[in-house]
Amino acid sequence: MQLFVNDLTVMDFSYLCPERGMVGESWIVDVILDGGLNEESMVLDFAKVKKQLKRLIDDHVDHKLLIPAEHPYSQITHEQQSDQVWVDFMRSHGRSIHLYCPAEAYAFIYAAQISMDSVSSYLKEVIATHLPQNVEGLTLMLRCEEINEPYYHYTHGLKKHEGNCQRIAHGHRSRVKVFADGAPETDAQQYWARRWRDIYIGTREDLVSETSLHLSQLARAQDLNEHCLFSYESSQGLFELAIAESECDLIDTDSTVECLAQFMADELKALQPEKSFTVRAYEGVGKGAIASA
Repeated sequence: MQLFVNDLTVMDFSYLCPERGMVGESWIVDVILDGGLNEESMVLDFAKVKKQLKRLIDDHVDHKLLIPAEHPYSQITHEQQSDQVWVDFMRSHGRSIHLYCPAEAYAFIYAAQISMDSVSSYLKEVIATHLPQNVEGLTLMLRCEEINEPYYHYTHGLKKHEGNCQRIAHGHRSRVKVFADGAPETDAQQYWARRWRDIYIGTREDLVSETSLHLSQLARAQDLNEHCLFSYESSQGLFELAIAESECDLIDTDSTVECLAQFMADELKALQPEKSFTVRAYEGVGKGAIASA
């Protein structure tokens, strides 16, 4: 007997890629359980699937930075005196990425690359130990939302958030809709899709000097003059990031989806003051904010 649940959850996260850098992503999770019927004549109660499996997936991937631990660029160092972890992703051409964050901000995937297959294998190992004896098989299907209009991948952190959004490097794959004087503005949508392709969106007030960061020995040996350096402390701990300036976009506000929608609308209005703009900005799948200028 098989039990299936589609759209069990959406994982919003970021991952490190040798070519693309830090990539924000949103994957939808479908699940199939194989097994015999229990004393309730069920493979597993739907309520337990939706609650327990979703919690496990969210706890281990959602709002984290996924690290391909077996890629040669990945250097991982645990600080002995604390729960902090250095991650140095040693890309070439001045595009190295360096982090110093609490361990719970990361998911270490023991593979050479982050892919749906490697993440699915990681999650299956996590979930398998929590399934009842009558469940004999587990299939996880990860997929992207089908989007037939412009979208972008972005990473950010929200230091004022009490939940996991405070982690400095988590992200989303998001569509964007723009209307100029009430009519769809496809050129503007394409503009934002290009500008925020694989981007880190940082808040200017979080920029710091190199001397204030807890850089690893590897990071200290790098020339970080062309990097943006961020640091903030929130309820989960201290978060620090150094990332190439060419892979950042800086704003003067927090990077909530509400602020991003308003930022886009204001930028478009400044370019074409004779028009009125409305921006519908998504944060992952099926949620977002609307702003006008």
